[in-house]
Amino acid sequence: MTFEKGANLSDIDGEEEEPGEVIESAPPLKVGEERELGNSGIKKELLKNGVGWDTPEFGDEVTIHYVGTLLDGTKFDSTRDRYDPLTFKLGTGQVATGLDNGIITMKKRECAVFTFTLPSELRFGVEGRDSLPPNSVVQFEVELVSWITVVDLSKDGGIVKKILEKGERDASPGDLDEVLVKYQVMLGDGTMVAKTPEGVEFYLKDGHFCPVLSKAILTMKKGEKVKLVIQPQYAFGEERRDACDGFGTIPPNSALDFNLELPSFKHVVDVTGDSKVVKKILKEGEGTSADEGATVTISYIARLEDGTVFEKKGYDGEQPLEFITDEEQVIAGLDRVAATMKKGEWAIVTINHEYGFGNVEAKQDLATVPSCAKLYYEVEMMDFIKEKVPWEMNNQEKIEAAGRKKEEGNLLFKNGKYERAGKKYNKAADCVNEDGSFVDDEQKLVKSLRVSCWLNSAACCLKLKDYQGIRL
Repeated sequence: MTFEKGANLSDIDGEEEEPGEVIESAPPLKVGEERELGNSGIKKELLKNGVGWDTPEFGDEVTIHYVGTLLDGTKFDSTRDRYDPLTFKLGTGQVATGLDNGIITMKKRECAVFTFTLPSELRFGVEGRDSLPPNSVVQFEVELVSWITVVDLSKDGGIVKKILEKGERDASPGDLDEVLVKYQVMLGDGTMVAKTPEGVEFYLKDGHFCPVLSKAILTMKKGEKVKLVIQPQYAFGEERRDACDGFGTIPPNSALDFNLELPSFKHVVDVTGDSKVVKKILKEGEGTSADEGATVTISYIARLEDGTVFEKKGYDGEQPLEFITDEEQVIAGLDRVAATMKKGEWAIVTINHEYGFGNVEAKQDLATVPSCAKLYYEVEMMDFIKEKVPWEMNNQEKIEAAGRKKEEGNLLFKNGKYERAGKKYNKAADCVNEDGSFVDDEQKLVKSLRVSCWLNSAACCLKLKDYQGIRL
């Protein structure tokens, strides 16, 4: 069975292991050692270790030096004699059918000797090659100079990506992110039709230049450089793209060659899930996020759509703002964002009026916010102290926290704030759960607290018509 890079094991169908089956993995070859490569009929002797751990795959473009000899040392082919390494697509058997199975085991700059032991039809054919006798056993001394990873993004050859320079591991943009890209675009005859020497920023969801560019960028990592070959059906098809920015027209049915680089991107987070509170991270923070119930300290500048500043905290002599998240001490949008931020994080936040000041006019420190106004906050998370979780408390602290949260829930319930009340009741119940830590004289109290919190939480779910949320 073969697996594609990046595939989830749960997504791959295949035969299950038999009970007790042992899967063996051969240790890496040492210099001077020889081993047969599975059932390929090829023996590999390692002459020089390569660098790194990556190896090429079928479909990649590899560049190799090789010297082909018979067992008696007779040389029949050599790129070194021509001072010209060979570049070809791995899997085509361009040098010798079967040799590709050896090359996929090699690391960059590795040198090895491959000896063919299969019948000659799996090498050059029974008729031989040039002066090579039929049914000869041959050896290839191969150096893997380099390779370019080739990915068929559309699975039909319509969008092919060749990775010229790898980017940072685990640093790929998401659908909502804002990316900075640099590119130049050429037609098949080499005519340049677009170029961005300084780069261009755009949101991936909005698209740019041609329809599939965003799709290709989603597969890239920060710092990655690639060559994209886009066939007409994925570019502009039968339509013509008019000249712009000093470059010529792109004729109908034109294939495009992109030299594309992704220098950086900014993560964009849909905080509320309805695109009404959106956070664009300008500087990543450290550690974990604040979460609900944390005491946070933030600085910010708050603006209207026209740029009018209506509030500042932590700037121009103003003290930073300290508040407890999920306690309605600030507008809902800012509250929700603060709970997602890490220490040191810096972000631009867009808040629709539903999570801002609503449909009323609100007088703030520096200006009045009109009704139904969209708000823009530049926020930095200075510090936060997380709310204690039950396992950090002793028994007395758990009982006191449960009682306090229950009373807070009661007040919220009376004010018709059933969702927040339900959260309080659930947190209270979690403080006095059945973990076996309470002694006999505490059991009666904690059981009463736990049951009353469960019942109150169920009442909140009934009010919200959230019948699945009822804890049984």
